[in-house]
Amino acid sequence: VQLQASGGGLAQAGGSLRLSCAASGRTFSTYGMGWFRQAAGQERDFVAGISWDGGSIAYADSVKGRFVISRDTRKNILYLQLNSLKPEDTAVYYCAAGQSGTPVIVARLVRSWGQGTQVTVSS
Repeated sequence: VQLQASGGGLAQAGGSLRLSCAASGRTFSTYGMGWFRQAAGQERDFVAGISWDGGSIAYADSVKGRFVISRDTRKNILYLQLNSLKPEDTAVYYCAAGQSGTPVIVARLVRSWGQGTQVTVSS
């Protein structure tokens, strides 16, 4: 599956953004998906993951209660709604497809990566 992320940009602290990840291929609906982020000079960290059917969702503690992951299997799109943004959310955000139907929460288990989209939050 090939992934194309979009929707990043500049936001003020407390603001919102919505990221999208368009997937090609008919197997999108069978894979667990996830979002990761990488700040400058940092490792790529897990943000949120969702199972193939949306029935199982996981979040990193740092974004729990602020970010919402969802997927539209008819349109082959993965979303990440970012609310109550903080300057420490500034990073390049990557969507990812897993190797099974469970949520993708570990980078080494990612099957495919999107190209990344920059999110910058000003204070």
